[in-house]
Amino acid sequence: MAKRRKRWLSYLLLLTMACGLVAWFAWRQLHGPGAAFKEESKLLFVPTGADLQTVVDSVMKLEAVTDEQAFRFVCERKHYGDRIKPGRYRVKRGMSMNALVNMLRAGDQEAVRVTFANIDHLHELAGRLGRALEPDSVAFLKALLDPAVAQEAGLSEETLISLFIPDTYELWWTTTPEQFIARMRTEHDRFWNNARTAKARDKGMTKAEVSTLASIVQAETVKDADAPVIAGVYLNRLRIGMPLQADPTVRFALGADSVSRVLHRDLDVASPYNTYRNRGLPPGPINMPEPRFIDAVLDAPKHEYLYFCARADLSGYSDFARTYEQHLVNARRYQRALNQRKIYR
Repeated sequence: MAKRRKRWLSYLLLLTMACGLVAWFAWRQLHGPGAAFKEESKLLFVPTGADLQTVVDSVMKLEAVTDEQAFRFVCERKHYGDRIKPGRYRVKRGMSMNALVNMLRAGDQEAVRVTFANIDHLHELAGRLGRALEPDSVAFLKALLDPAVAQEAGLSEETLISLFIPDTYELWWTTTPEQFIARMRTEHDRFWNNARTAKARDKGMTKAEVSTLASIVQAETVKDADAPVIAGVYLNRLRIGMPLQADPTVRFALGADSVSRVLHRDLDVASPYNTYRNRGLPPGPINMPEPRFIDAVLDAPKHEYLYFCARADLSGYSDFARTYEQHLVNARRYQRALNQRKIYR
């Protein structure tokens, strides 16, 4: 009897140890270190409309888990298949299977930092967004060119580009074109605070007109010190009814953004953007002006300059003049510098 009892106790001990070992392996599989890739982290993309199989395939391809059946078991246990949330997720090395499913189930995705600057046309913006976010560039461009978008923003087709303030924004990878536009309207209104709006009003300009002039200033210089002075030159010309005669508007009218030197024959191009033939501001911005150039217009100092010309040392700075005679001296000096360097276009 004692031997039988001892034998049963031995069997019970072995069974307990076996169950404990199974439980330990199960716990380690679910909660222990996973995602055994070499990198610190990898990005997992779950597209809109994805089913569980799509997620499983992506997770396995990413090497975020090593046991597909165990991953499916955890997903089913947590009812993840019914709660799939699209997004851009960061899987860290060593992340457990349980933590991974919890992150996906909660939709705890990582935002995308999208920067846009040096943009001349809305199709360039659409392309940049299409490369960074889930919707493609065609979807973004279609939304941006929808006449209702400009109408709702109180802008025209020509001035719509002024709605977008160049900066770095954090967006969800799943951001739709409509959500992006709504976000940009919020950012535009935040940028145009009471102080900036009052400055524009003091200059007798609308926000879109300020952006239009800022786009010309941006195309004229990269020097922050010169930008407000150049803005002042154009404001002086507008005040006295003098044509702006801005070379960047001619390049825009020609559709030749790469042209570095505007020739005399180019000045006759028939376009409402040609500020040699038309007085006042062009119909809209010729690029997407950065905040510093908008502020350059708003903070333009009062002076008597009516002319400016790039310096002959090609430093990027400008020489300013009150009279046309002095301007001709500066311009000829600059033209000689271009000819010496064989810069003809």
